[in-house]
Amino acid sequence: MIDQVFEIGLEVVKEIQNTQKDNLYEAAKLISNSFIQQHHFFVSGSGHSHTVAEEFYGRAGGLAFAIPILTTELTLTEHPTKSSYIERLDGYATILAELYNIQKGDVVLIASNSGRNAYPVELALEAKKRGAKVIAITSLKHSKRVTPRNKSGKLLFEVADVVIDNCGVYGDCKMQLPNFKSSVFPTSSLANAFIVQAITVQCIQNLLDEGIEPPVFISLNVDGTEHVNDEYYRTYTRLYYK
Repeated sequence: MIDQVFEIGLEVVKEIQNTQKDNLYEAAKLISNSFIQQHHFFVSGSGHSHTVAEEFYGRAGGLAFAIPILTTELTLTEHPTKSSYIERLDGYATILAELYNIQKGDVVLIASNSGRNAYPVELALEAKKRGAKVIAITSLKHSKRVTPRNKSGKLLFEVADVVIDNCGVYGDCKMQLPNFKSSVFPTSSLANAFIVQAITVQCIQNLLDEGIEPPVFISLNVDGTEHVNDEYYRTYTRLYYK
């Protein structure tokens, strides 16, 4: 079964590479151009999709100017299902858009596998209302089989300027075990990690092509590097909010 897990995972990654390359390039272009023009790049998700924000930010090789919209309520930290309730609340995303001061020219990347709940859709709509561009990471196979759970009646992929399909299946789990009714092996997490790193690397290359030294985090487990990251924190993510 382990070999099958690897085979399925690699198939998903290969499908992303073969079908989403143009969208990945476009996402990286939006982000790098926003940085060049001195705007902001925000990233958010709820439930397990919040890990996309962590994949972008605060780790070695990551873009130091990414701003995670990552409140405790959107994660699994306090309670395993709390974020599931919070992401269905109308109005919560509008509050965060105000607190994080999303503005015209900014880029907001939102991850949501289903793309149906209030938080991701409302954040996308509010960001666009404020003049920001929206990038979505979602599962089109799943999203196109469900109805919206938000008052706008929209799905995330219908709102975003750039849509990146994580090439997952309906229900996320892509593997069936013999004599077991439930599907296993959700692929969105590994897919999202590859998507994030593809965007990050291309964004860095875009900046280098423009003669700009990209601010990139260095591992804190490499001796003598703490001051580099500390300076990035002070510059990019400690003073962005009102």
